[in-house]
Parts: sequence; C-alpha cells; structure tokens
Amino acid sequence: MPSRQDIVTFHDPPAPPGESPWVDGAGPEVGVDLADPHPAWPDAFAEIAARIRDALGWRAISIEHVGSTSVPGLVAKPIIDVDLVVADPTDEAAYLPALEAAGFVLRVREPWWFEHRALRLPQPRCNLHVFGPDSPEPVKHRIFRDWLRGNADERARYAAAKRSAAAAANAQGEHTMQYNARKEQAVREIYDRAFRAAGLVTD
Repeated sequence: MPSRQDIVTFHDPPAPPGESPWVDGAGPEVGVDLADPHPAWPDAFAEIAARIRDALGWRAISIEHVGSTSVPGLVAKPIIDVDLVVADPTDEAAYLPALEAAGFVLRVREPWWFEHRALRLPQPRCNLHVFGPDSPEPVKHRIFRDWLRGNADERARYAAAKRSAAAAANAQGEHTMQYNARKEQAVREIYDRAFRAAGLVTD
C-alpha cells in the first residue's frame, strides 16, 4: 500500500535521457474537445470494466472510473479514464496480451513513474491506466473524484479552469499534455483542500 506521504506528494519525474514514454510512435493528441456531461458515461465505464474483467479475471485487483467523466455534472473530454491495479505492472505478459485481445492498444510505458502503463480503447473511447498496489496515483484519483462529486463549488471551479485551459490550448494549437499543464495549478489547489478535508495534510 502507498504511504500517506506518497499520497499527498506530487511525483512528476521526467523521462530519463534518451527515453520516451510513448510506444511505437504514439504521442499526445492535438486539440482539446470538452463535452457537456453525458448520462451515458457511467454506462460506458461499466462496459469497459466488464471487458477488462472478462479479459483478466481476478488479475484485475481493482477497476475504477476516474477523471472528469466519473463526476456527474462536470465537463470533460469524452474519453473514459479508468485506473486498473494489477499485482505487477512490469509483468506485462500477465495482463497485456489479454487486454490487447480485448481491443486495448498500449500507448505509454513509464517505468520511472510507478511502472505506469497506459492503453487506449477506440470504442467506447477509453484511457486505461495500469498501476501496481503500491502506487499512490489510484488513491489520489479516487480522492479527487470523490471530492468533486461531493462539492458543487469545487466542480464549478474545476470546470472553469478546464474551459480556460482548453480555450488557450486550442488557440495555440497545443496538445493534451500542454492543456493538462495549463490547469495544473487549479488541480493542485483542489487536491490540497481535499487532502486537508481527509486529514492527510494537517499543517
């Protein structure tokens, strides 16, 4: 299990020299298309989760709907973000072929960031993030999701930051990682309030 300190710390290690997280020429998409909240997003997650469970069985320790599509009433890119926890992300033979047979495509491999792997599913559109049990990232994502679900003012604040970042990124022809950077300050401020409400940060 991740430590309390790891949960409240933002880990952003750069790729080692000569390394790229992108697999086989993949890269971030240009342009940010925000959509109004859609009632079909939970059903899309349920379909994706069932596909993962069918592929992996009990090797899928947890499957969580995270990101903006998991928060009712929040604008989002119409792509379902899913966190998958497996016993050992480095043991790709234990899960990757089964996921690929189910239609997922590996796009990112980041050994330097909690052994993160990311896969894309074309339909329903999904970003699948694979972590191990010791990674703090799935815990962070659940805290953020639940805090936004329970606080309308925070949802409104985050929606405004997303719209502003998307408008600026699109005006400059930027890709999604640059869009994420534009809203990072707002994200971290929301996290800080969520962490304090949970008692994870007390100073």
